[in-house]
Amino acid sequence: MVDIQNMTNRIFEYDLIDKITDLLTNKEVELLIVDNDTIQKLNREHRGIDRPTDVLSFPLADNPSHMLGSIVISADKVEEAAKEFGHTPQEELALLYIHGLLHLLGYDHEVDEGQMRQKEKELIEEFGLPSSLIIRNS
Repeated sequence: MVDIQNMTNRIFEYDLIDKITDLLTNKEVELLIVDNDTIQKLNREHRGIDRPTDVLSFPLADNPSHMLGSIVISADKVEEAAKEFGHTPQEELALLYIHGLLHLLGYDHEVDEGQMRQKEKELIEEFGLPSSLIIRNS
C-alpha cells in the first residue's frame, strides 16, 4: 500500500505506483511529491547537499512495523526530466519511484556490484517504461 501526499498543484495518476509497490513489498510506503525548494531543504538536512534532487528515500531501519519508509520526489524534476528524455511525466514519476523503492528495500547502487541497476532494468522492462533512468545514471 502507498500513502501518497501530493504537495504540489501537478496532477499524477498512481495506478502504476500501486502496481510497482504490490510487486515488490507488502509493507506500506509513504510517497511525498514536493517542489524543488522542499526537496532541496531535505537534501541539505539529510545529505549535506544544498541543491534540489529528483528523489530521496528514507528507510525505517530496524522497524518491525508495517511501514517500509518514505520516498520524496520532486515534481519539478519529474517534469524537467520528462521533457529532457522525451517521455511523459507519469513515466518519469514511475522511474523515480522504482529507484526510491529499491533504496528502501536495501539496494544501493553506490556500493553494490550492479544489482540495483539490474533490478531497475527488470522492473522497467516489466512495466514497459523508458530506459532512460538506467542510461542517465550509468
